[in-house]
Amino acid sequence: MPIALRLIIIMLLVFAVQFYFYKRLLASLRLVFRYKPNTKRKIFFWSAFLYLNVYSIWGTLYFIYVYVTSSPLQSLPQSIFYDYLILFPFWIWILFVIQIFLLLVPLDLITLLLTSVRKKHKEKLRKINSYVTVIISSLFIVYVPFRVIYDLNSIEIRKIKYVSDQLPRLLEGFKITFISDVQADWHTSKKRVSDFINKINLTNPDLVLIGGDIITSTPDYIEFAAQSLRKINSDYGVFSCVGDHDNWAYRGDTKRSRDEVKSALSSNGIKMLDNEFLTLLIDSTSLGILSITDTYVERIDSKKLSELMMQEGNSEFKILLTHQPGERIIESASKNGFNLFLAGHTHGGQVTFLFPFINLTPTLFETKYVHGDFFMNEMMIIVTRGLGVSLVPVRYNSTPEVTEITLINK
Repeated sequence: MPIALRLIIIMLLVFAVQFYFYKRLLASLRLVFRYKPNTKRKIFFWSAFLYLNVYSIWGTLYFIYVYVTSSPLQSLPQSIFYDYLILFPFWIWILFVIQIFLLLVPLDLITLLLTSVRKKHKEKLRKINSYVTVIISSLFIVYVPFRVIYDLNSIEIRKIKYVSDQLPRLLEGFKITFISDVQADWHTSKKRVSDFINKINLTNPDLVLIGGDIITSTPDYIEFAAQSLRKINSDYGVFSCVGDHDNWAYRGDTKRSRDEVKSALSSNGIKMLDNEFLTLLIDSTSLGILSITDTYVERIDSKKLSELMMQEGNSEFKILLTHQPGERIIESASKNGFNLFLAGHTHGGQVTFLFPFINLTPTLFETKYVHGDFFMNEMMIIVTRGLGVSLVPVRYNSTPEVTEITLINK
């Protein structure tokens, strides 16, 4: 299905969810506050609704035009006024509506079930439902914009200890700082990248590894990203693997995109590893780093993966660095005795909705390794949240992070 058609369907679903929310909230307000919509209130509501949906209405019409005329997609306007008056209000509103929708649907189902067995309490149950709806809506209308602002202006340092009784003595206390998805672009501003670099340097790393996605798209931010990363202080260097977006500086020319990103990083003292093995000598101890390139643009086949796994030689500590936390590669790394598996890509579930017992994010459709630390046999899997954004220009319940890993001998 063409991307333009898929986006049109998504936009129509977004309108449907908003309509459901409006009807539910209106019914609750009527029951709780005896709210009666008059002409002025209706005009105000529809004016606010149209304003908050300018982006989606314009986007739907634009994608219909693209689909009908087969025209190429153009990038969004880059303007502070556009962002703060059109783009951000729309996304904050949509996140709010979807968050409430996900909580109201199970609430309505529970109410429906109870009223079917407790018919004489039907009105009481409806009233309770309405009060809960109003309370939830009131809480999240404050929480959602606050959380979006917080996640766009905060960077956490997440500290992890890798503990093993097999750790070589000379690696005791060795510190690896792992980052990913810088995604330098219009929305990942110079200040945000600068703050990110400062956080990295605060960890005083012995080694810095990057899980790819130095930029988001267009070649405009390649030099800026590379020159910013040059400011990282690391005793044993800075190394990166290839990410999805590193292929998309020039749409339709992935080789040129990757070559320019790789060259810019190299000019600034950072080596991009592309399906290759590197051995670092830490005093007299060998630390091996295997970079696997497995992206939307280039999937590694099983034969090549096996060949690369055999290159590790006799490294005393082995790290597999890749962009996407693919299960096939994770399983292969575990079987081949790797100690650490490092990946990014997920942005920690960039948009994550609160839900009882589980947090819901579209990223779960792709991988169960959304964020955090996991184990497969003796291998530790670490998926970092990164810094930037993709598709949606905001984060929600996914604060950017720098991951500090300290090696400890048990």
